[in-house]
Amino acid sequence: MSHSSFPRFILLSLLALLMAGHSSGQERQGLYTTSVPLKIDAIRTEKFQVIEHFGASDAWSAQFVGGWPEEKKNAIAELLFSQENDTEGIPKGIGLSLWRFNIGAGSAQQGGFSGIRDEWRRAETFLEADGTYNWDKQAGQLWFAKAAQELGVERLLVFPNSPPVSMTKNGKAHASDGKSNLAEDDFPEFAEYLAEVIEGLQRKGLDVDYVSPVNEPQWDWSESGQEGTPFWNHEIAGIVRALDAALSRRNLKTKIDVAEAGKINYLYEQADREGRGAQIKEFFHPESKNYLGDLTHVSSSISGHSYFTTSPFELSAQQRRQLDSALTSVPGLRFWMSEYCILGDNAGEINGYGRDLGMESALYLARVIHNDLTISNASAWHWWLAISPYDYKDGLIYIDKQKNDGDFYESKMLWALGNFSRFIRPGYQRVGVEINGVIGQNKGFLVSAYESPAANELVFVLVNSGLDDISVDLNASGAGVSIQALYYTSEDRSLEPESTLDSGSLSIPARSIVTVKTML
Repeated sequence: MSHSSFPRFILLSLLALLMAGHSSGQERQGLYTTSVPLKIDAIRTEKFQVIEHFGASDAWSAQFVGGWPEEKKNAIAELLFSQENDTEGIPKGIGLSLWRFNIGAGSAQQGGFSGIRDEWRRAETFLEADGTYNWDKQAGQLWFAKAAQELGVERLLVFPNSPPVSMTKNGKAHASDGKSNLAEDDFPEFAEYLAEVIEGLQRKGLDVDYVSPVNEPQWDWSESGQEGTPFWNHEIAGIVRALDAALSRRNLKTKIDVAEAGKINYLYEQADREGRGAQIKEFFHPESKNYLGDLTHVSSSISGHSYFTTSPFELSAQQRRQLDSALTSVPGLRFWMSEYCILGDNAGEINGYGRDLGMESALYLARVIHNDLTISNASAWHWWLAISPYDYKDGLIYIDKQKNDGDFYESKMLWALGNFSRFIRPGYQRVGVEINGVIGQNKGFLVSAYESPAANELVFVLVNSGLDDISVDLNASGAGVSIQALYYTSEDRSLEPESTLDSGSLSIPARSIVTVKTML
């Protein structure tokens, strides 16, 4: 029996149950393929977070790729940063609005003595062993940071994974006993180092908007797979206070980002890391002894990573609702999803191992972005490795693992992120969405909407993970919209614009991501 032969009231009842969360997945996707287009309505009176930026990091490949032939590294930079179109109107890049610069700890200078087996995961430091600064270090990363600025990227964030090896307890860039690798007496020295690096980058013409002094402090970082160190919450508070003072002494405007939690649930609960969790309460509730909310340079945001919390879909949504609830306990506190790539087996939904340039990973990524933006109300969303040499689902652009030259390969994950980053610019505000009068959505078909600061443009992002095309009508608070542009990402398209625009219903192809720019 075709779905169009169902009585209409039965069909709509099934649809409401599906969107309310009683079912999800591709097997039920057919319920959307009715003869009547789905009515997508952006509720402009329902205002949510203002988007600050979409970003990615230079770790670790930029140190080498920044020295590749000009034509190739320029092409890679254009894919990541450009907001221009080619002569056929196709976007040249995904228009990131923030770039993350990894301040290395010096494991690269140590070589094999660093204990980090993969030299691509070692990083240089500007601080020499004799205490002087060598601003010729990290040259490849500096090239990409400058390229980002030249191509219109609005924000620059710097982050260390470890203090410099000259400051660490064990003389290495990774911990060895599951405890902090920085003595408390050295917090002020570490803070001065970060401030000096920020000033040094500014002398090179790179204004640093944010500094994130610790990264995933919940993990032990004893496996020597990369630079890293754990910290307790009271240690993070001590470092941030010292850094705030150092930035103030130098009259720097850089804001401090706290605290790159390894999983988002560490922001709202202790979980399995007592003394390293419940970071919203620890850092932003005034009664806490680790309170940081009154410091001049601390951003009104708290950051966490979406790793290990994205599957299954229903649990992912539940955790993000808990996070959003905890955020509301601090008026004005925003959430940054500051690092993600596809790790692990994700409850059998997708496996992080194995490079994938196609749509399977892209659709999964788009669903993660959607949930982070629409449930936990993230005002920023950052990918991990912009450029990856690995056989893993961790790259926007993949490269041959060669230091001096090689080929590069676009992934559909690059363009999946581009459906958001290219068109939802800083200052756009998310608004509510209803589908056939129902607020809830399922993972097979997801829609979000964002209004421009001038309130004259509305951007829809539609993610169809199902096996069938879906017909939709777009509206804004019950009124029709004027479609200005359509951009498709699918197996055979990469943010490709539609050449002809139909003022009637739109067809959202199976297994695709579609961004629609409309005028109000």
